[in-house]
Amino acid sequence: MAGTYVHHFLEDSARRSPDKTALLCDGRELSYGEINALADALAAEMVACGLRPGERVALWLPNSVGLVVGIFAVLKAGAAFVPVSPATKADKLAFILNNCGAAGLFMDRRLRNMPACDQLRADAPGLKFIIDAGAAEASRMVPGISGANPPVASGGAQAVTSERGDSDLACVIYTSGTTGSPKGVMCHHAGMVFATQAIVEYLENNAEDVVLSVLPMSFSYGIYQLMATFKTGARLVLEKSFTFPNLVVERLQETRASGFAGVPTIFNLLLAMDLSRFDLSGLRYLTNAAAGLPGEQILAVKERFPQARFYSMYGQTEVVRSLYLPPDQIARRPDSVGVPIPGTAAWIEDEQGRLLPPGQTGELIVRGPHVMSGYWDAPEASAARFQPGRHHGERVFRSGDLFRQDEEGYFYFVSRKDDIIKCRGEKVAPMEIENALMKLAGVREVAVVGVPDPILGQAIKAVLVVDDPSVTAARVRAHCRACLEDLLVPRHVEFRSELPRTINGKIKRSELSGTPP
Repeated sequence: MAGTYVHHFLEDSARRSPDKTALLCDGRELSYGEINALADALAAEMVACGLRPGERVALWLPNSVGLVVGIFAVLKAGAAFVPVSPATKADKLAFILNNCGAAGLFMDRRLRNMPACDQLRADAPGLKFIIDAGAAEASRMVPGISGANPPVASGGAQAVTSERGDSDLACVIYTSGTTGSPKGVMCHHAGMVFATQAIVEYLENNAEDVVLSVLPMSFSYGIYQLMATFKTGARLVLEKSFTFPNLVVERLQETRASGFAGVPTIFNLLLAMDLSRFDLSGLRYLTNAAAGLPGEQILAVKERFPQARFYSMYGQTEVVRSLYLPPDQIARRPDSVGVPIPGTAAWIEDEQGRLLPPGQTGELIVRGPHVMSGYWDAPEASAARFQPGRHHGERVFRSGDLFRQDEEGYFYFVSRKDDIIKCRGEKVAPMEIENALMKLAGVREVAVVGVPDPILGQAIKAVLVVDDPSVTAARVRAHCRACLEDLLVPRHVEFRSELPRTINGKIKRSELSGTPP
C-alpha cells in the first residue's frame, strides 16, 4: 500500500485551496491549482518521452517557476529529481549526470555559458530528453522538449503518478565535493516527508505564513523551504539569490514575509545594512543553518529583529536537520545548536563507539526516520557513514562532526573532524579561537585553519574580515593571549575583504591554508 509522498504536499494543498497563491517568483504569481496542473502536464510529457518510475531527472536551473514545477512534475512521474546549481560547470554536470544515470535534464538556454544540447548529449549519452525550462512564453509554463517531441500536453492533463512505496527514491542531492568527487545523497520519500513535518512542527509553520527564500534549491536547506511551505499551504516568495540585499529587504517589506532563512554570509550583510527605513515587523521567525553563526552574531541579529524568533540549526544533507535551538534558549546559550528535532535522537561517541557523558568531545551520531538511504553508487562510503543502530532494523548516521553536550542535554558544535588542527602534538578546535576573535571589536568574520609547519606539525592561522583598520595582527594576537591558552594564539594572521564560501555558505577552508609571506 502506497504511503505518503513528497508530491502530496502540493496535491493536498491544491485540493484544499486551489485558488490560493502558492508562489511568487520571476514576476509571476501562481496558485496551488495552477502549479499542480502544470506539474501534471509536464509529468505526462516526460512519461511520453520514455521516463520510467525510479529513473533520475536533473534540474540544472536557478530558483525559478520552472524549477518548482519541474521538481513536482518529476515526482509525479514516479522519478527522482537531482537538483544541480546553475553555477556548476559543464564537466561537473557531466559527472553528476553520468554518475546517477540521469534519464532527463532541465536547463535554461537563456543563461550564459549554457552548452548546446548536442554537447550535453555527447557528454551524457544516457539522456532521453532535455527540457528547456526557459523556452516557455510568459503566460505558459509547459516548456518545449528537445528529443522525442511528443504532443504538448495541456495544463489540464491528468496526473501521471507511479507510487510503489514510501521508501522509493525522491531525490539525489550531490554534496559540494570539497574533498574529492561529489557524492549523491539518496533521499527517500519517507525520510523527506518526516523531516518536513518535523521542521514544520518546531518552526510552527502554518497556512498564513509568507516565507521568503533566497537559498538555492540545489541544496537541501533551500529545498525544504519549498517543502515546508507547500505542506502547510502557505505562500513562498522565491528569489534567485541575495546578490542585491536592498532589493531582497524591500521584498521582505512588500510581501510582509513572516519567515526568512539565511546563512552566515546573509546575516553578516544584514547586520552591515541600515534597516531603519524598512518595516520588517511582519517577520515572525529567522533561521540559520548550513554553517554555524557565532553566538555574538546571533545576539546581534536578535537585537536588530527583536520581534522575530531566531532558530539556530544544525544538519547535513544526509539527515537534513539534526538539531535546533528553541528560541527561548538563545539568550542563555547562544553558542549551542540545541537539541534533536522532533521524533529523532542524537548522542556523542568516542572513537571506540562508546557513549560519552556531558562535557566530553566526540562524534555526533544521529538516529531517526530522516536518516537517508546512503550515497549513490558508493557502497564503501555509505557503509562508513550509515551504520546499523543498537536496535533491530535501525540505521544511524555518523556525522563526522565533533560535538560536546552540556548537563541539560544541549549540543555544541566543536569542529569537523577534518578541520581539527594538530599543533605541538595537541588537537586544537578552530571554533574555540574563532569564537574568541569574534568578541574583538571590529571583526566581522573569521576562520581559523592549520598550515604546515616543520616544527609544530601545524601552525594556527587566523584569516579575518574586519570593519576597523585599527585591528592589526598585533591586536589580534594580544586579544588571543588575554583570553586563550598560549597554544591557541595564532602564529599567522591574514586579512581579507571576504572569506571564500561555497554557494550554501560554508567556508572553503582549503583555500585559506596557504602560509602568508
